Amino acid sequence: MRNVVLALLALVALPLLQACDLGSGASPGAGADSVTCRNAAATMVSLDRTEAQLTRLGVLDQGPAWLRTFARGFLDARRIALQDCVRLNEVQVVGSHNSYHVEPQEPLFSILAAISALAYDIQYTHPPLATQFSDQGIRQIEIDVWTDPSGGLFARRFGNVLANLPPYSDNPAMYEPGFKVIHIPDIDFVSTCETFVACLEEIRAWSDAHPRHLPIAVLVELKDDPPFVPLSELAQPLPIGAPELDALDAEIRSVMPPAKLLTPDDVRGAHATLEDAVRSAGWPTLGETRGRVVFLMDNGGTKRALYRAGRSSLEGRVLFTNAVPGDADAAFVKQNDPLADPGLIEDLVREGYLVRTRADADTHEARTGDTAPRDAALASGAQYVSTDYAVPDPRFGTGYRVDLPGVATGAAGRCNPVNAPVFCRSAWLEAPHP
Repeated sequence: MRNVVLALLALVALPLLQACDLGSGASPGAGADSVTCRNAAATMVSLDRTEAQLTRLGVLDQGPAWLRTFARGFLDARRIALQDCVRLNEVQVVGSHNSYHVEPQEPLFSILAAISALAYDIQYTHPPLATQFSDQGIRQIEIDVWTDPSGGLFARRFGNVLANLPPYSDNPAMYEPGFKVIHIPDIDFVSTCETFVACLEEIRAWSDAHPRHLPIAVLVELKDDPPFVPLSELAQPLPIGAPELDALDAEIRSVMPPAKLLTPDDVRGAHATLEDAVRSAGWPTLGETRGRVVFLMDNGGTKRALYRAGRSSLEGRVLFTNAVPGDADAAFVKQNDPLADPGLIEDLVREGYLVRTRADADTHEARTGDTAPRDAALASGAQYVSTDYAVPDPRFGTGYRVDLPGVATGAAGRCNPVNAPVFCRSAWLEAPHP
């Protein structure tokens, strides 16, 4: 009798499952086509209803093993495929601030702290980029770059002279031409990847090994600040102008092939301006952008103006600029303080822009345990919430960290709390196809 009941369950279950397959043409691993995405909400409702019916029938916990496996795999595969219809700007991820940064080591740190309490603002360290991606779920990073067209400009570290440590870098790449990755020359110079190319290569290697990852955003800050004191012994940074901005694009393209990049041209398509594209047509879907990298410019002002000169919608460029809403290049907007203007970030997100904000700054929140900026940042819907504390710093004793609410610790992303579609499921956003 039991076998007869199970057989009947199987006969009932199969039509229910087939009803969920709407003939969209999508298949696990192949992404989702336009028909699938137009029907995504209805399909998710059908999947949820079918799961509820199968649960009531006992198929998912009492049916034959083969049927349980088939039914669960069928439902999971279709839910995962539907996540390819979620758009890039409909996801929220945790980012890391100055992602390459390693705090000054002793005795240099104590020397700096004796000179100024500001030294405590830089007392944070990130693991290598690949570790952040794999172990902390980070999907947005920040890299500071300084131009060094001849090589060797930042190879000598004056801080190490003060600390009676070897003053010259032992990394041959620091003597070669190319952008260097440093927080503050001479005093806060330790990086997990000391050249921009080295950082890019680490990003690409991890991306190639994890082809279904959510798009990784790289925020690039262009630095050419003069030395903190006028001493000839200090490195004298060179200005970043139009030629250097072209060189930056070229350096990125030297490591990242076109298929790995998501550029302003890709997003703009046939629209008159980049802003028109993101506000009317929207950002590409996850199905179109998995495994890709998007570069964002941290700077505004002169550097943004130089970068978009003669290219009002960033034609031919790699980076999306930190733009002003209403301008032709407006697709990404930086709003670092989530408490400064309540509602502003949410409004920008609803209008179609990508937004980066910060949960903490200068170690203050981690030392005090203040979670107000973090909580406001996460609730705002900003797609990129940057922190120095994807994991707590045990030295501060507050347990402060930044995790995405409602998902597992270290998850790569969640459905955006402001603009995610009803069929978005956080647990499936970066799941491999079964």
